[in-house]
Amino acid sequence: MSEAFETNKETKRILVRVLRVMFPHESFGDGPYERSVDAILSAASQTPAQTLVLRSGINELDPDIFDEANSDDSAVAYLKAIEGSQFFSLIHSNGLVALYNDHEVWKILGYEGPSYDLGGYIDRGFNDLDWLPQPRITEYSEEAKK
Repeated sequence: MSEAFETNKETKRILVRVLRVMFPHESFGDGPYERSVDAILSAASQTPAQTLVLRSGINELDPDIFDEANSDDSAVAYLKAIEGSQFFSLIHSNGLVALYNDHEVWKILGYEGPSYDLGGYIDRGFNDLDWLPQPRITEYSEEAKK
């Protein structure tokens, strides 16, 4: 295992901004994004190759593009330009899992979490689709088929 990947506050701020551009949610505070950055850094420290991908990707990031004063358009364009890179894949895949596995995010989105330990979803609101029309159920007799 590689040594822990160390970053300064500015690098973490930029990575939080990168995640906010990748996964925009106005209702999310900084906490879930910051925890996701920590998860990315932890994942990148698992192998020397991932550490190198993260280091080089961070070194290539233009901090001005990810300044919060700038619009998201330039940041989105930048991310689209590097979409095929290993750095983008590392940030995107680890950030996606960490962000949407955060229990604060679950609460914001209204997800109650897994329900297998509570008996499943069927008795916990899964079958309360009162906004859909009732399905028409008809039986076909053999006579009707002919």
